[in-house]
Amino acid sequence: MSVTAPRGFRAAGVAAGLKSTGARDVALVVNDGPTHDSASVFTSNRCQANPVLWSREVVRDGTVRAVVLNSGGANCYTGPEGFQTTHATAERVAEHLGIGAIDVVVCSTGLIGLQNDRADLLAGVDAAHAALAADGGPDAAAAIMTTDSVSKQVVVEGAGWSIGGMAKGAGMLAPQLATMLVVLTTDAVVPAADLDTALRAATRVSFDRLDSDGCMSTNDTVTVLASGASGITPPLEDFTEALTQACTDLAVQLLQDAEGADHEIAITVLNAASEDDAVEVGRSIARSNLFKAAVFGKDPNWGRVLASIGTTSAAFDPADLDVAMNGVWVCRRSTPDEDPAGVDLSGREVTVTVDLKAGDERATVWTNDLTHAYVHENSAYSS
Repeated sequence: MSVTAPRGFRAAGVAAGLKSTGARDVALVVNDGPTHDSASVFTSNRCQANPVLWSREVVRDGTVRAVVLNSGGANCYTGPEGFQTTHATAERVAEHLGIGAIDVVVCSTGLIGLQNDRADLLAGVDAAHAALAADGGPDAAAAIMTTDSVSKQVVVEGAGWSIGGMAKGAGMLAPQLATMLVVLTTDAVVPAADLDTALRAATRVSFDRLDSDGCMSTNDTVTVLASGASGITPPLEDFTEALTQACTDLAVQLLQDAEGADHEIAITVLNAASEDDAVEVGRSIARSNLFKAAVFGKDPNWGRVLASIGTTSAAFDPADLDVAMNGVWVCRRSTPDEDPAGVDLSGREVTVTVDLKAGDERATVWTNDLTHAYVHENSAYSS
């Protein structure tokens, strides 16, 4: 499983003392080639962590040889010293691998405003390099966990090539991208420009459609590395489809581990005038605390769905909307239809379907319910 499933990659995850629990907190993923093509997407939050500022420059030429990640501290709003820590981390990885620091992506996750102990972090890099192995993906996936209850890993097989991936994230899941770090690997031969095209297409319908709590992170990074070790160049369409499958799988794993959630909710908007309209409507519903609280209480309150639709600029007739919850059409033509008592919300999976009757486009946005446990976990996170 994970990032070392494709050929040409080694990884490791070690404990460097950044976490008070003593758990693994430094991960390293290395692309041994023969090619080192790469693409990345980052948070669109204007407030960005030092590793994002560094890595944006690293990825400009489409070449990345390694990704180093730490949990335990986000290294965001830590001033010049924090940026120097990021630079020093890349330099230490580069020294071990005999490469340039400008080919090393750096990622951090944890509390904002917390300085990572540079000596501990660099010692962790040393230990991670020493532990690099072709089966080290699961350890790396464990090392990037914060409030995650489980690690997130995926493998998608192509025709003689494969894609592997790992992700972290369990809350603050909002668009562009989510509070997450994701590393994807492939042994296919894919030039950097094609990787960028495929990654943007994949994230647009996966990570960008997660909206757990409407909060956007400062550290989001999704990086894909191509080693070319299979010697196979798949059609771009096939590679994009496989990468989208991998990203969607990881996105669903992130949603299923959302902090304190009792329900995973898939909101599908049908017959919209445009895909943007469908996404806007889905996201409006996903961000309604009233709707999310109702799902937590197992109350199929479809009025809160209609109220959320009405706040958007999407094209629709307010007097002609249809809404279904778990397959029960509780509302047709903006009036009550089937009995809401027939909606079973006892299971974790909830579907909401909205028919705008304005066109042919559709989109799905994923969210979860608003629970007591979510409030508790996020109120106590710093301690």
